Amino acid sequence: MSHELDKLLSEIRSCRYCVETPETKPLPHEPRPVFQISSTARICIAGQAPGTRVHASGTPFTDPSGDRLRDWMGVDEAEFYDATRMAIIPMGFCFPGLDAKGGDLPPRKECPKLWRERLFKHLPAIELMLLVGSYAQGWHMGAKRARTLTETVKNWDASMLGSEHPATIPLPHPSWRNTGWLKKNPWFEERVLPALKQAVRARL
Repeated sequence: MSHELDKLLSEIRSCRYCVETPETKPLPHEPRPVFQISSTARICIAGQAPGTRVHASGTPFTDPSGDRLRDWMGVDEAEFYDATRMAIIPMGFCFPGLDAKGGDLPPRKECPKLWRERLFKHLPAIELMLLVGSYAQGWHMGAKRARTLTETVKNWDASMLGSEHPATIPLPHPSWRNTGWLKKNPWFEERVLPALKQAVRARL
């Protein structure tokens, strides 16, 4: 890992922007940035933000969503948590808190503004981006994102098979709350997951 990247990661780990100078309401707890980054990683998982379990563990995707995502990708925990091969960079590094209904709040808006462009300048080896959820798709795909998440994911092959680098595969969030979405969209498991597993394996 380069000295510049190591210094940047230290800055992120000590960030208190959302507590001390937030754009809206301050983060309702102590910051605990959670990510996995190495300059040699060839695959990057761009997710949403840590949930309660990940906030407690300090390790990305240590929850049922992580179990499902690893199954989708066809990888085991050792491969998933090998930072030299797999980067995990959520849109918000810290757990954003819960809304009135007990669901996770959206990722903090401050986080990508502060860190995202700076980080990706130090990740030249990334060949495959897995964009998990609408927040990651909105930031990384911009105007190329379709009107809805379903349409964006359904059009996965346009970005995967295109000439852009890195290749991207948009995915729904692997939360178990999306089980109904998976049942309504069987094409995801039939067509997207085999291509996802193949793309991941080719880069491991």
